[in-house]
Amino acid sequence: MPAPFDRPTTHHLPALRHLTVAGVARITPVFARVTLTGDDLDGFPATGPDDHVKVFFPDPATGEITVPSPHVPGADLETPRAEVLARDYTPRAFRPATRTRPATFDHPATEARSAELDVDILLHGAGVASTWAATARPGDPLVVGGPRVSKALPADATTVLLLGDESALPAIARWLEQLPAKTPISVLLEVTDARARSYFPDELRMRADILWLLREHGDGQLLAALRGLGPLDEGAFVFGAGEAAALVPLRQHLRKDLGLPATRVALNGYWKATA
Repeated sequence: MPAPFDRPTTHHLPALRHLTVAGVARITPVFARVTLTGDDLDGFPATGPDDHVKVFFPDPATGEITVPSPHVPGADLETPRAEVLARDYTPRAFRPATRTRPATFDHPATEARSAELDVDILLHGAGVASTWAATARPGDPLVVGGPRVSKALPADATTVLLLGDESALPAIARWLEQLPAKTPISVLLEVTDARARSYFPDELRMRADILWLLREHGDGQLLAALRGLGPLDEGAFVFGAGEAAALVPLRQHLRKDLGLPATRVALNGYWKATA
């Protein structure tokens, strides 16, 4: 029997997947959904709501994708010949390959389809990922590493609080999809562009009480909103993601002020402002 708030963990063998872009869709004015495909997606594991992969982008000047050399016990690591340009993402969706199957009494006909992986990339400024996604075209190469670990939903959580910035949206969408329909969910999100509020489709917006906070209205809004919730239910679990330093006061409030044990709090620094 799992311990309270236990998240069963599955470890995966490290893998670098050489993929190609199958399509790019502007799902909101500030997000591009990049659909990747390739034989290396065979057996891709992405079962947890906040699994993450490392996406390796091409050098803007040369178009070359540099990946770290694999570690072989007893062998020296080769120094990459160029800078490794990589960012972490929670995959938005994975669709395994299907085979052609004729219709039967119990099942409709299906057509053969290659496996596909959706990665949602925020379009902002002149960052490596944003610049690449804004001009990506079908057939462009990309390399994806991981995920290394999958964590299941927390056992025994009776309510769930999800919070973060734009980088947390794909993971929060997966939490909304995977949590039981009976679980009450609250979401606190702080974003720069109000147009990010259209990220969730209607069926996910209906799953939770969502509060959107705009940074133009001042700093510290996410912490203030969290404090405004007061004490959380005994069965509450908190997941959050965003800029690493911005999560520090949130974690302190949850762990020290509210006294939540580590098993009930999962805050992940997805990026650093100085990076």
